[in-house]
Amino acid sequence: MKKTKAAKILAVILAFAMLLACVSPAFAIVIPQDVKNVILLIGDGMGPNSLEWTKAELGVELFMDTLPYQGYSMTDSLDGTTDSAAGATALSCGRRVFNSNLCTLAFKPGSGAIIFSYMNVSEAAKSLGKKAGIVTSDANHGATPAGFSVHTYKRDLSEEITVQQMNSNLDLIWAADGGFSSAEKFESAGWTYSTSMSELEQVEYGKRSFAAINGKIEYETGRKDDAPLSALTALALKKLDNDKGFFLMVEGAHIDKNSHSNNKEGMMKSLIEFDKAVETAVNFAKEDGNTIVIVTADHETGGITYNEEKKEYEYTSGGHTSANVPLRLYGCDELVKDGAAVKNTEVAKLIAKKLGYNGLFPKATFNFGFLFDFIAAVIKTIGEKN
Repeated sequence: MKKTKAAKILAVILAFAMLLACVSPAFAIVIPQDVKNVILLIGDGMGPNSLEWTKAELGVELFMDTLPYQGYSMTDSLDGTTDSAAGATALSCGRRVFNSNLCTLAFKPGSGAIIFSYMNVSEAAKSLGKKAGIVTSDANHGATPAGFSVHTYKRDLSEEITVQQMNSNLDLIWAADGGFSSAEKFESAGWTYSTSMSELEQVEYGKRSFAAINGKIEYETGRKDDAPLSALTALALKKLDNDKGFFLMVEGAHIDKNSHSNNKEGMMKSLIEFDKAVETAVNFAKEDGNTIVIVTADHETGGITYNEEKKEYEYTSGGHTSANVPLRLYGCDELVKDGAAVKNTEVAKLIAKKLGYNGLFPKATFNFGFLFDFIAAVIKTIGEKN
């Protein structure tokens, strides 16, 4: 190899090493706190005006407005406006990533070339001997529940996400039936498998529980097979409560789904049910005395604005926006000052701290296979040009 080629290769490798130094996580040692449980509730797509429009249209008050600490979360990903995968990763791992990445940082959006795999707060809780669970109105392989349970470069890998969840050590994953799970597979992996609220109520305490619910979760309709989010939250808290503590993530996914189609009625019904889940969590925290509750969103959906001429709220988009989203807390005054805005990555860092994770968080594992593949590709490219 000519000296010029070697110099070029060395320069590229050094430049890449400098890039890694720039993007590598800034670790922080945290001190264990006297908090046993953390409950995080995510209203997917819930912006400030989702709340204001619901209150104005329905003439209701929201319980989440009564929480003592109220600010905002900034949601952008490395791509700018975030999707739910990058939003969930920020909230679970404390790291900004590209859209579609789930607890990973890929070389470019949608690429399978994973640079870092990040520990999430569910894993942090389990490493401490605590329990960890997920409740969502979405399918189990939806971006938000996946962001607290798996590591992959792409959110659309539904079957792979389901397999990773099946092989995880989480204690509870309750979701709408996503079509990729089965009782046979999950029960052989040590889970109790349920498809309804009544079956979940019969799950023996201490058994790992996976649910693919057939009924309505996003809000109550009066049908026998309803499993409304607030009821699932209350039951999950009973199943997870233990002496060592737990982490629970609850997602109201249909605030987002209805806003994508500009369905204000569906959005509002879903938001009201999510608010009931918030009240359920806070009531548990008040009785327990050693639990903090965090309420936020991964992003805003629909570009909801107030039209001054019409004197009413309206959708201006069918997609996500970069608007700051609500951030509310009960039992902790450390994250945000009233009316202020913080990065969404701070949520994960606080959760790990409050759970008592006395280690490196955000914690990243570097994929050396990526580095070797990258260097080989660079050498090949330089060789072809010379």
